[in-house]
Parts: sequence; C-alpha cells; structure tokens
Amino acid sequence: MRTFIGIDLGSTTTKALLLDENRAILGRGITNSRSNYDVAARVSKQEAKIGARFTLLSKALGSGGGTALLLSDLERNFRLEQFLSELRQLEETCESYLDHPRFQENKGALREALAAVFRRIESEAPAIYAPGAQRKSDFFRDIAGSRFMNLAETVCREASLSFETMLNLYDKSIIDIEGRVSPDGTVARQLRSGLSRAYREVKGVGVGEADAQAALEKVLDIGLEETYVVGTGYGRVRLPFPKEHIRSEILCHGLGAHMMFPGTRTVLDIGGQDTKGIQVDGNGIVTNFQMNDRCAAGCGRYLGYIADEMKIGLHELGPIAMKATRSTRINSTCTVFAGAELRDRLALGETRADILAGLHRAIMLRAMSIISRSGGVTNEFTFTGGVAKNEAAVKELRQLVRENYGEVTINISPESIYTGALGGAAFALRAVLQ
Repeated sequence: MRTFIGIDLGSTTTKALLLDENRAILGRGITNSRSNYDVAARVSKQEAKIGARFTLLSKALGSGGGTALLLSDLERNFRLEQFLSELRQLEETCESYLDHPRFQENKGALREALAAVFRRIESEAPAIYAPGAQRKSDFFRDIAGSRFMNLAETVCREASLSFETMLNLYDKSIIDIEGRVSPDGTVARQLRSGLSRAYREVKGVGVGEADAQAALEKVLDIGLEETYVVGTGYGRVRLPFPKEHIRSEILCHGLGAHMMFPGTRTVLDIGGQDTKGIQVDGNGIVTNFQMNDRCAAGCGRYLGYIADEMKIGLHELGPIAMKATRSTRINSTCTVFAGAELRDRLALGETRADILAGLHRAIMLRAMSIISRSGGVTNEFTFTGGVAKNEAAVKELRQLVRENYGEVTINISPESIYTGALGGAAFALRAVLQ
C-alpha cells in the first residue's frame, strides 16, 4: 500500500501523519522532539504507522457490534506491552552504566535499588493503562520518569544511597532509550500480545478471538510503502530530508486547515515557539500571513514556563483558569518578566485561577494582534496547534473574535495538533499524483 507522509517537527513535539492515495488519513503519530531530529522523525513516523494498523484492522473487522470496544481494549493493552518493553530496556541500560568506575563503590547496592524501583513500576503498569485511567502524559519518558524519581527518592533514603547518583543513572539511560526505534517485528509482537491481553481482560466483546487474530495477521502482512515524505515545522531545516521534501509551516498549516475544514479562510496556529496568522483562499493556498518575532512570548513555551513557575502540569493550566471569578490584568507576556510578575500577583493575594485567566487573555490578545496584521478574521476561522487543546485559551479566543468580528464560525478539532503534518502529507501526495 502506497502512503504519503507529512512530518511536523515542532520545538516540543514531533507529529507524523499518513495519507493513502485517496487522501484518507490512515494514521497519526506524536512523540517528544529530541536533540536528534532524525530519531524524532522516525519515532513519530513509526507511531503513525501503528495508527495505520489500527485503522486497517478496524476496516478488516467491520463495523459490527464489539469492534470499537475490541480496538479500544487492544490499543490500551498494546500501549501496556510497549511500556513494559521500554521499561525493561531502561532497566538494562541503567545496569550497564553500573560498570562505569564512578559507580563501582556502590555497584551492588545500586543494582538492588534499581531492581526495587523497576519492580514497583512494573507492578503499577497495568493500573496506568487500565480502562478509564487518567494519565498526565502518554509519553514513556514522562510516565516512567515521574515514577522513577518518586520511588528512587524513597528507596535511596532507606538504603542510605545518593539520590543524585540514581538520577544520574536514569538521565544517562533515558537518552539512550529515546534514541531507539523499535523494529517492525517488535511492534507486530506487541500487537499480538496486546490482543491476547485484551481477550484475557474482557470477555464477550462481540468479535471471536480467532477472527480477530486472523484479521490482525492480514493487516500486519500489508506493506506500508513510504512513497513520498514531506517535512515541515519549526525544526524543518534540520530534518534529514532533501530540500525538495521540505515545505514551510505557513503553507502546510494553511493547506492542512483547508483539508480539515474546507470553508477555512483564516488560520491561527500557536505552536511552541511561534504564533502564525494565516489567510487562505478556497483551495487552501496562502494569500497572506504574519508571525510573531523571534521571542516565544505568548506561545506554547511561555505556557510551559508558567506551569513550571506554578509547579503544575502544562495540562492543568486551562482547567485552573476556567475556575477564575475575574481576569487579572497582566502587563507582560514576556517569559523573562512573567515569573516576577506572577510571584508579585500571588504575593498581593490574587488567586492562581484569576492570574491564569489573565495570562490566557494576554496570550490571545497578542495572537489577535498578529491575525489583525495578516488581514483580520474572515469566516471560517480555524485554530490549530497544541494550544487549541487548552480550554481557557479557546474560551478567550472565542470571546475576542466575537467582540472584534461578530459571529464567525470557529473550527477547532481534537486533532488540531496534526494540522501541519496533514498539510505536509497533502504536499507529499501532490508531488507524486499531480
């Protein structure tokens, strides 16, 4: 099967998307961006291919009763298998570093401490991927790292070991693990194991296990040919692609937004490092655009900085801001001064919710200024990028658009973060078929 791939290398995450020859989306993949952009591109591409396997399996099983439940259970259990496999690799890598001279004095005690930490994480893993379980992140580094640090601190205290030493072992090892891409054979084995787990866990899903196994084998036999790949995003110039396989973020977000919502005429993309206001015509061709300057103020990085200052997760910013009773006026969205102003506001008795509501409004005011310089908001208006998942940002955007441009259709998709990758995949398809 011929596939056309778009890879969007952002400053925080790298996204990949696969299209088939009929412009249908086969799969999407996302991973942390790394210093090694080649690896980030390959991991996101592999994740998109895994998504394609699920799409093809859904078609093979049909829309009969139980298919959706089976696929959901399979995905959870596949991710559990994937997590356990990476956890074993992480443990083996940590142990391999124990042969370094600096660890020789406490080698035995450190090995026991590592074993205690990893056995505990291993035992917790099924609960992390249980039905309905809430995870702060789907990335292995975030899940494993959080548990490792919490557990290692306790284990080291009880064993009179240096926590910094354990942390050093983890930091060295996780870099090695993130640099690996699982072979196709490993992914196939994890899918088979995940399917077996799903049937052990849930009975009577409406699809016979033998039928599901046969369908999975047929899907795994389908070759996913990388016919043409296009790269885009903040780090596109560092992607390991020929020049003709690179497209600008502006063009890809414009075309991607058009493919998602054909009536789109104005696009706002807020990424990790930049904000873009884009105007497109009826074919998704860019007619005008504006971007912020080199400063990352008001972008995803800024929100991450605020989350760090408040010692909360990035995903918690929106929900907390939604609890505000008023919006605190924020004087600066500069990351250099934001921390100081944040601390001052808290010292004056302002609530976190009110401060965050003000910060979200300040960010969207900055975005509206960029849109205005690009030509303003024309119906329909599409919001793309990771910040589109932030409910407080969306609330402020809707209000500001209504105040300045009246009742305009605002398109926001749960898959907005993949818009640039979708545009890249569309350019890849055009390069071959048009």
